[in-house]
Amino acid sequence: MKFIDEASIKVKAGDGGSGCVSFRREKYIPFGGPDGGDGGDGGSVYLIGDPHLNTLVDFRHQRYYQAERGENGRGRQCKGKNGNDLSIAVPVGTVVIDHDTQEQIGDITKAEQKLLVAKGGFHGLGNTRFKSSTNRTPRQKTLGTEGEQRQLDLELKLLADVGLLGLPNAGKSSLIRSVSSVHPKVADYPFTTLYPQLGVISLSSLRSFVMADIPGLIEGASEGAGLGIQFLKHLSRTRLLLHVVDIAPYDQQTTPLQAIQQIEQELIQYSQALIDKPRWLVFNKTDLLPPETIEQTIAEIIAQHQWTAPVFQISCVQQQGLSELSQKIMQTLEQMEQNKSDV
Repeated sequence: MKFIDEASIKVKAGDGGSGCVSFRREKYIPFGGPDGGDGGDGGSVYLIGDPHLNTLVDFRHQRYYQAERGENGRGRQCKGKNGNDLSIAVPVGTVVIDHDTQEQIGDITKAEQKLLVAKGGFHGLGNTRFKSSTNRTPRQKTLGTEGEQRQLDLELKLLADVGLLGLPNAGKSSLIRSVSSVHPKVADYPFTTLYPQLGVISLSSLRSFVMADIPGLIEGASEGAGLGIQFLKHLSRTRLLLHVVDIAPYDQQTTPLQAIQQIEQELIQYSQALIDKPRWLVFNKTDLLPPETIEQTIAEIIAQHQWTAPVFQISCVQQQGLSELSQKIMQTLEQMEQNKSDV
Protein backbone atom coordinates (compact mmCIF):
# COMPACT_ATOMS: atom_id res chain seq x y z
CA MET A 1 0.00 0.00 0.00
CA LYS A 2 1.36 3.39 -0.97
CA PHE A 3 2.17 5.70 1.91
CA ILE A 4 0.10 8.91 1.73
CA ASP A 5 0.45 11.47 4.52
CA GLU A 6 -1.69 14.34 3.18
CA ALA A 7 -5.25 14.46 1.90
CA SER A 8 -8.11 16.93 1.47
CA ILE A 9 -11.76 15.99 1.97
CA LYS A 10 -15.13 17.73 2.13
CA VAL A 11 -17.57 16.86 4.90
CA LYS A 12 -21.24 17.81 5.18
CA ALA A 13 -23.31 17.27 8.30
CA GLY A 14 -26.98 16.36 7.91
CA ASP A 15 -29.60 19.09 7.79
CA GLY A 16 -32.21 19.22 10.50
CA GLY A 17 -35.68 17.98 9.62
CA SER A 18 -38.49 20.54 9.33
CA GLY A 19 -41.38 20.81 11.76
CA CYS A 20 -44.88 19.77 10.74
CA VAL A 21 -48.15 21.74 10.56
CA SER A 22 -50.94 19.35 11.47
CA PHE A 23 -54.25 19.38 13.34
CA ARG A 24 -55.91 16.58 15.20
CA ARG A 25 -58.87 15.24 13.21
CA GLU A 26 -60.87 12.57 15.04
CA LYS A 27 -64.53 11.73 15.27
CA TYR A 28 -66.33 13.33 18.21
CA ILE A 29 -63.38 15.66 18.83
CA PRO A 30 -64.33 18.80 16.89
CA PHE A 31 -61.62 20.93 18.43
CA GLY A 32 -58.64 18.63 18.26
CA GLY A 33 -56.05 21.38 18.07
CA PRO A 34 -52.54 21.39 16.63
CA ASP A 35 -50.50 18.18 16.74
CA GLY A 36 -47.59 18.77 14.34
CA GLY A 37 -44.35 17.24 15.61
CA ASP A 38 -40.78 18.52 15.51
CA GLY A 39 -38.24 17.38 12.95
CA GLY A 40 -35.19 15.31 13.77
CA ASP A 41 -31.65 16.61 14.25
CA GLY A 42 -29.19 16.12 11.44
CA GLY A 43 -26.32 13.69 11.89
CA SER A 44 -22.88 15.05 12.75
CA VAL A 45 -19.58 14.05 11.18
CA TYR A 46 -16.79 12.69 13.38
CA LEU A 47 -13.24 11.56 12.71
CA ILE A 48 -12.15 8.61 14.83
CA GLY A 49 -8.63 7.29 15.38
CA ASP A 50 -8.05 3.81 13.98
CA PRO A 51 -4.78 2.11 15.11
CA HIS A 52 -4.98 -0.29 12.16
CA LEU A 53 -4.56 2.48 9.57
CA ASN A 54 -1.16 3.97 8.75
CA THR A 55 -1.86 5.99 5.61
CA LEU A 56 -4.41 8.45 4.21
CA VAL A 57 -4.54 6.71 0.85
CA ASP A 58 -8.27 5.92 1.15
CA PHE A 59 -9.06 9.63 1.00
CA ARG A 60 -7.49 9.86 -2.46
CA HIS A 61 -10.39 7.75 -3.76
CA GLN A 62 -13.28 9.19 -1.74
CA ARG A 63 -13.20 12.89 -1.00
CA TYR A 64 -16.81 13.72 -0.04
CA TYR A 65 -18.59 12.52 3.10
CA GLN A 66 -22.12 13.40 4.17
CA ALA A 67 -24.05 12.50 7.29
CA GLU A 68 -27.73 11.61 7.30
CA ARG A 69 -30.44 14.25 7.26
CA GLY A 70 -33.01 14.42 10.04
CA GLU A 71 -36.54 13.37 9.12
CA ASN A 72 -39.37 15.90 9.00
CA GLY A 73 -41.92 15.92 11.80
CA ARG A 74 -45.32 14.30 11.35
CA GLY A 75 -48.84 14.59 12.69
CA ARG A 76 -50.00 13.24 16.04
CA GLN A 77 -46.97 14.98 17.57
CA CYS A 78 -44.62 12.47 16.01
CA LYS A 79 -41.05 13.71 16.07
CA GLY A 80 -38.89 13.03 13.04
CA LYS A 81 -36.05 10.55 13.40
CA ASN A 82 -32.61 11.99 14.04
CA GLY A 83 -30.07 11.49 11.27
CA ASN A 84 -27.32 8.99 11.99
CA ASP A 85 -23.91 10.39 12.78
CA LEU A 86 -21.10 9.59 10.35
CA SER A 87 -17.79 8.35 11.76
CA ILE A 88 -14.76 8.41 9.46
CA ALA A 89 -11.75 6.30 10.43
CA VAL A 90 -8.36 8.02 10.18
CA PRO A 91 -4.87 6.93 11.27
CA VAL A 92 -3.76 7.80 14.77
CA GLY A 93 -1.54 10.87 14.46
CA THR A 94 -3.79 12.75 12.03
CA VAL A 95 -3.90 16.54 12.32
CA VAL A 96 -7.15 18.12 11.06
CA ILE A 97 -7.05 21.64 9.61
CA ASP A 98 -9.88 23.80 8.25
CA HIS A 99 -8.88 24.48 4.64
CA ASP A 100 -10.52 27.92 4.46
CA THR A 101 -9.28 29.39 7.76
CA GLN A 102 -6.14 27.23 8.23
CA GLU A 103 -7.27 26.75 11.83
CA GLN A 104 -6.28 23.47 13.44
CA ILE A 105 -9.51 21.79 14.45
CA GLY A 106 -7.92 18.92 16.31
CA ASP A 107 -5.18 16.35 16.61
CA ILE A 108 -6.07 12.66 16.86
CA THR A 109 -3.35 11.09 18.97
CA LYS A 110 -5.14 8.10 20.53
CA ALA A 111 -7.00 5.05 19.29
CA GLU A 112 -10.80 5.48 19.31
CA GLN A 113 -10.45 9.22 19.92
CA LYS A 114 -13.41 11.04 18.33
CA LEU A 115 -13.24 14.52 16.88
CA LEU A 116 -16.33 16.48 15.85
CA VAL A 117 -15.62 18.17 12.51
CA ALA A 118 -19.14 19.09 11.32
CA LYS A 119 -22.15 19.65 13.57
CA GLY A 120 -25.53 18.41 12.41
CA GLY A 121 -28.37 20.85 11.83
CA PHE A 122 -30.95 21.61 14.55
CA HIS A 123 -34.47 20.27 14.13
CA GLY A 124 -37.37 22.48 13.07
CA LEU A 125 -40.38 23.00 15.35
CA GLY A 126 -43.89 21.76 14.66
CA ASN A 127 -46.99 23.91 15.08
CA THR A 128 -47.71 22.27 18.45
CA ARG A 129 -44.91 24.43 19.85
CA PHE A 130 -46.72 27.63 18.91
CA LYS A 131 -50.14 27.04 20.49
CA SER A 132 -51.22 29.40 23.24
CA SER A 133 -54.34 30.79 24.82
CA THR A 134 -54.48 33.46 22.13
CA ASN A 135 -53.38 31.25 19.25
CA ARG A 136 -55.49 28.13 19.28
CA THR A 137 -54.80 27.12 15.67
CA PRO A 138 -51.20 28.01 14.95
CA ARG A 139 -50.01 27.44 11.42
CA GLN A 140 -46.40 28.32 12.10
CA LYS A 141 -43.52 25.93 11.90
CA THR A 142 -39.78 26.29 11.52
CA LEU A 143 -37.44 24.63 9.09
CA GLY A 144 -34.46 22.64 10.24
CA THR A 145 -31.12 24.41 10.08
CA GLU A 146 -28.43 23.34 7.64
CA GLY A 147 -25.65 21.08 8.81
CA GLU A 148 -22.10 22.38 8.85
CA GLN A 149 -20.04 21.95 5.72
CA ARG A 150 -16.25 22.05 5.73
CA GLN A 151 -13.25 21.46 3.54
CA LEU A 152 -10.66 19.66 5.66
CA ASP A 153 -6.94 19.20 5.16
CA LEU A 154 -5.70 15.99 6.79
CA GLU A 155 -2.03 15.68 7.65
CA LEU A 156 -0.59 12.50 9.09
CA LYS A 157 2.28 12.81 11.54
CA LEU A 158 3.55 9.45 12.68
CA LEU A 159 3.72 8.80 16.41
CA ALA A 160 7.18 7.65 17.44
CA ASP A 161 9.42 8.05 20.48
CA VAL A 162 12.68 8.20 18.52
CA GLY A 163 13.36 9.66 15.08
CA LEU A 164 16.29 8.92 12.78
CA LEU A 165 18.07 11.69 10.84
CA GLY A 166 20.87 11.46 8.35
CA LEU A 167 22.05 11.65 4.77
CA PRO A 168 21.05 8.95 2.28
CA ASN A 169 23.01 5.74 2.88
CA ALA A 170 24.01 6.76 6.41
CA GLY A 171 22.56 3.46 7.62
CA LYS A 172 19.25 4.54 9.15
CA SER A 173 17.29 1.73 7.51
CA SER A 174 19.95 -0.78 8.54
CA LEU A 175 19.71 0.47 12.12
CA ILE A 176 15.94 0.16 12.41
CA ARG A 177 16.12 -3.21 10.66
CA SER A 178 18.74 -4.44 13.13
CA VAL A 179 16.93 -3.45 16.33
CA SER A 180 13.29 -4.08 15.36
CA SER A 181 11.16 -6.51 13.38
CA VAL A 182 10.52 -4.08 10.51
CA HIS A 183 12.31 -4.86 7.26
CA PRO A 184 12.79 -1.74 5.13
CA LYS A 185 14.60 -1.95 1.83
CA VAL A 186 18.37 -1.63 2.21
CA ALA A 187 20.74 -0.93 -0.72
CA ASP A 188 23.89 1.00 -1.57
CA TYR A 189 22.21 3.72 -3.64
CA PRO A 190 20.59 6.99 -2.48
CA PHE A 191 16.93 7.18 -1.51
CA THR A 192 16.49 3.52 -0.69
CA THR A 193 13.89 4.67 1.85
CA LEU A 194 11.04 6.29 -0.07
CA TYR A 195 8.48 6.39 2.73
CA PRO A 196 8.69 6.65 6.53
CA GLN A 197 9.13 3.38 8.40
CA LEU A 198 8.09 2.59 11.98
CA GLY A 199 9.74 -0.08 14.10
CA VAL A 200 9.01 -1.24 17.64
CA ILE A 201 12.10 -1.97 19.71
CA SER A 202 11.27 -4.30 22.60
CA LEU A 203 13.77 -4.71 25.41
CA SER A 204 11.34 -6.79 27.47
CA SER A 205 7.61 -7.49 27.61
CA LEU A 206 7.01 -4.21 29.45
CA ARG A 207 9.77 -2.01 28.03
CA SER A 208 9.64 -0.89 24.41
CA PHE A 209 9.71 2.20 22.25
CA VAL A 210 8.86 3.16 18.67
CA MET A 211 11.50 4.35 16.20
CA ALA A 212 10.77 6.25 12.96
CA ASP A 213 12.99 6.29 9.88
CA ILE A 214 12.41 8.92 7.18
CA PRO A 215 14.02 9.30 3.74
CA GLY A 216 17.51 10.78 3.92
CA LEU A 217 18.08 14.51 3.58
CA ILE A 218 20.33 16.05 0.97
CA GLU A 219 21.69 19.55 0.59
CA GLY A 220 18.94 21.94 -0.45
CA ALA A 221 16.21 19.80 1.06
CA SER A 222 14.58 22.83 2.73
CA GLU A 223 14.13 24.29 -0.79
CA GLY A 224 12.45 21.09 -1.98
CA ALA A 225 15.39 18.96 -3.15
CA GLY A 226 15.29 15.25 -2.46
CA LEU A 227 12.64 13.38 -0.50
CA GLY A 228 13.31 13.75 3.22
CA ILE A 229 12.02 17.31 3.71
CA GLN A 230 8.51 16.08 2.84
CA PHE A 231 8.61 13.79 5.86
CA LEU A 232 10.44 15.87 8.47
CA LYS A 233 7.04 16.67 10.00
CA HIS A 234 6.89 13.03 11.13
CA LEU A 235 9.73 13.78 13.55
CA SER A 236 7.88 16.66 15.20
CA ARG A 237 6.22 14.34 17.75
CA THR A 238 9.35 12.41 18.66
CA ARG A 239 11.04 12.93 22.00
CA LEU A 240 14.56 12.03 20.90
CA LEU A 241 16.44 12.31 17.61
CA LEU A 242 19.28 10.03 16.54
CA HIS A 243 21.56 11.70 14.01
CA VAL A 244 23.07 8.75 12.11
CA VAL A 245 26.41 9.51 10.46
CA ASP A 246 28.38 7.32 8.05
CA ILE A 247 31.85 7.34 9.58
CA ALA A 248 33.35 5.87 6.38
CA PRO A 249 31.38 7.25 3.40
CA TYR A 250 32.04 5.21 0.26
CA ASP A 251 32.12 8.22 -2.10
CA GLN A 252 34.51 10.27 0.08
CA GLN A 253 32.79 13.42 -1.22
CA THR A 254 31.19 14.34 2.10
CA THR A 255 33.17 13.95 5.30
CA PRO A 256 31.37 12.91 8.52
CA LEU A 257 31.77 16.46 9.86
CA GLN A 258 30.28 17.95 6.70
CA ALA A 259 27.41 15.45 6.90
CA ILE A 260 26.60 16.58 10.44
CA GLN A 261 26.73 20.25 9.53
CA GLN A 262 24.67 19.73 6.38
CA ILE A 263 21.82 18.05 8.24
CA GLU A 264 21.88 20.67 10.98
CA GLN A 265 21.59 23.44 8.41
CA GLU A 266 18.57 21.83 6.83
CA LEU A 267 16.94 21.38 10.25
CA ILE A 268 17.50 25.04 11.13
CA GLN A 269 15.90 26.16 7.89
CA TYR A 270 12.97 23.79 8.37
CA SER A 271 12.10 24.13 12.04
CA GLN A 272 13.82 25.46 15.13
CA ALA A 273 11.69 23.07 17.17
CA LEU A 274 13.51 20.08 15.69
CA ILE A 275 16.91 21.63 16.44
CA ASP A 276 15.84 22.14 20.05
CA LYS A 277 14.93 18.46 20.53
CA PRO A 278 17.45 16.19 22.29
CA ARG A 279 19.72 14.83 19.55
CA TRP A 280 22.44 12.19 19.78
CA LEU A 281 25.18 11.40 17.31
CA VAL A 282 25.36 7.80 16.16
CA PHE A 283 28.43 6.92 14.10
CA ASN A 284 27.59 3.94 11.93
CA LYS A 285 29.71 1.51 9.82
CA THR A 286 32.58 1.46 12.30
CA ASP A 287 33.47 -1.98 10.92
CA LEU A 288 34.88 -0.24 7.84
CA LEU A 289 37.64 1.50 9.82
CA PRO A 290 40.64 -0.06 11.54
CA PRO A 291 39.76 -0.52 15.24
CA GLU A 292 42.75 1.55 16.37
CA THR A 293 41.59 4.63 14.39
CA ILE A 294 37.90 4.71 15.33
CA GLU A 295 38.26 6.51 18.66
CA GLN A 296 40.66 9.06 17.24
CA THR A 297 38.46 9.77 14.22
CA ILE A 298 35.38 10.31 16.37
CA ALA A 299 37.30 12.45 18.86
CA GLU A 300 38.51 14.72 16.06
CA ILE A 301 35.00 15.15 14.69
CA ILE A 302 33.57 15.92 18.14
CA ALA A 303 36.33 18.44 18.84
CA GLN A 304 35.86 20.24 15.53
CA HIS A 305 32.12 20.39 15.94
CA GLN A 306 32.22 21.08 19.69
CA TRP A 307 29.50 18.47 20.19
CA THR A 308 28.29 18.09 23.79
CA ALA A 309 25.38 15.62 23.52
CA PRO A 310 25.84 11.82 23.83
CA VAL A 311 27.81 10.03 21.10
CA PHE A 312 27.56 6.35 20.11
CA GLN A 313 29.40 4.14 17.66
CA ILE A 314 27.69 1.16 16.06
CA SER A 315 28.04 -1.36 13.29
CA CYS A 316 24.75 -2.71 12.01
CA VAL A 317 26.56 -5.33 9.93
CA GLN A 318 28.43 -6.77 12.91
CA GLN A 319 25.66 -5.97 15.42
CA GLN A 320 28.04 -3.93 17.56
CA GLY A 321 26.86 -1.22 19.94
CA LEU A 322 23.17 -1.76 19.17
CA SER A 323 22.23 -3.20 22.55
CA GLU A 324 23.99 -0.41 24.42
CA LEU A 325 22.28 2.21 22.25
CA SER A 326 18.82 0.65 22.73
CA GLN A 327 19.27 0.40 26.50
CA LYS A 328 20.38 4.03 26.75
CA ILE A 329 17.42 5.19 24.65
CA MET A 330 15.00 3.26 26.85
CA GLN A 331 16.50 4.68 30.04
CA THR A 332 16.34 8.22 28.67
CA LEU A 333 12.71 7.88 27.56
CA GLU A 334 11.74 6.47 30.95
CA GLN A 335 13.52 9.37 32.66
CA MET A 336 11.68 11.84 30.43
CA GLU A 337 8.40 10.21 31.38
CA GLN A 338 9.31 10.34 35.05
CA ASN A 339 10.23 14.02 34.83
CA LYS A 340 6.96 14.72 33.05
CA SER A 341 4.93 13.02 35.79
CA ASP A 342 6.80 14.91 38.51
CA VAL A 343 5.84 18.28 37.06
